[in-house]
Order: sequence, then C-alpha cells, then structure tokens
Amino acid sequence: MQLKNILLALPALAAAAPTPEAEPQDLSVQIVGGSTASAGQFPYIVTVLRSGSLYCGGSLVNGNTVITAAHCATLGASSYTVRAGSLNWASGGVTARVSQVIRNPAYSGNNNDIAIFKLATTIPTSSTISYVSLPAAGSDPAAGSSSTVAGWGATSEGGASSSTLRYVDVPIVSRATCQSQYGASSITTNMVCAAETAGGQDSCQGDSGGPLVPTGSKTLIGVVSFGNGCARRGYAGVYTRVSTQLSFINQYL
Repeated sequence: MQLKNILLALPALAAAAPTPEAEPQDLSVQIVGGSTASAGQFPYIVTVLRSGSLYCGGSLVNGNTVITAAHCATLGASSYTVRAGSLNWASGGVTARVSQVIRNPAYSGNNNDIAIFKLATTIPTSSTISYVSLPAAGSDPAAGSSSTVAGWGATSEGGASSSTLRYVDVPIVSRATCQSQYGASSITTNMVCAAETAGGQDSCQGDSGGPLVPTGSKTLIGVVSFGNGCARRGYAGVYTRVSTQLSFINQYL
C-alpha cells in the first residue's frame, strides 16, 4: 500500500509508476510477509477491477454494497467491476458491475478515505461468499491487539501483485506512536494504524480499499489507505477507521 515518502496505497494499475503523496487518490497497497489464504477464509473480500485489471480491494457489506477506499473511487461507475468468492483476482467466483460510486464527501487528503460501490446485480451468499460485519460506532481497536489484512497487492515494495489472495497478521499500533511516525496532523482519529515493530509485514501496492479485521473476526475495523513504503521498520500501515464512518456508510445500505 505504500511507496516512498508518505504515500497512499497505490491501486494495482499504478503500482509500477509511483505517485507522489500529493495525489492520494492514485495510491494503493499489497501484502508483504504474509501467507496464502484458503478458500472461504475471507468470504467478504472482493477484487475491484478497473477495465478488467486488478485495481483495489473491497469488502461486501450486503449483496449489492461494497466498502472500499475513496482513493480507489476516482472514476465513473462504468469503469469498475467487482469479483467475489474467488482466491484469484482474474478468474472464478461471481462478478458484478458497479452501478454507483459514492465517496465520503468529507474525504480530504488521506482523511475519511472511504467510499461505497453500489452493484448493478446482487451477489448472494454461498460457500465462499458472505458479508462483513460493521463495528460499533466509535469503537477503537486496542494497541497491541492482533489484526489481519488481506489482498492481492504486491508482496514486496515496488514488486508485482499476487495472482492469489494473501493475508498477514499485524498488531494495532497506538495512534500516538503512529503520529510520531507520520506527524501529529497526518494521523487523525479517523485512522487506525497497524504494523510489526520490526517491519517486514504489511499491506502494499494493490491492497488499497481492502479489509482490516481483528484476527479471527469478520468485523471490518479498517480500510487499507496509505503508508510510507511497504513493511518498512518504523512506519505503520494506515487504515481508515470504519467505526467513525458509520453515518456515511449507513446511508447507502
């Protein structure tokens, strides 16, 4: 999800050409130091395809609603398709066209980096598809608690995206620590940070918009947003804090 300097998670299409942080809407992320997911392990995750290619991740909230990052939602609805129920971003599962793109109107810079995709056709539950749960309003994951992020992004900074779904467990980093890494004004209460202290495990380019959940849970606590490089020591990955976005999300369920 990250590049040089304090960058957003670049969408997979843009991963080969790093974009400065000044244009956060062009950024996305991927999984570094993780493992290959098994069928049904993350039944709510979707691939966001742009013009048929991997672009971002997202989470199914119900049969026709996907939560993703605002910086993954810069074009019209006809540019996007989502794929659910497959470990491979390019094949299998169920696909649906996006009929409406709604970015949080409060999105600015990296803050409130969240968007809703409404789907043209319903994606029903199955043995490999179910819907993510939303957190309690205002809830905040405790520093040190274990969380899990999944996606098809790069497996190393500047590397190629993964053809199959991967995931990694990372501890939540306190907001104060995250602010010391990025600057107090760059990390708001609308964000959650997570990383291994030693580095080496993180989301990366191509993972943007994908889910962060408490390990072993299906509750969406974060949306992959930005970071400084991928899995760098001393820089946590930064996620949109879903519990502060419920008034926006609930309008479109």
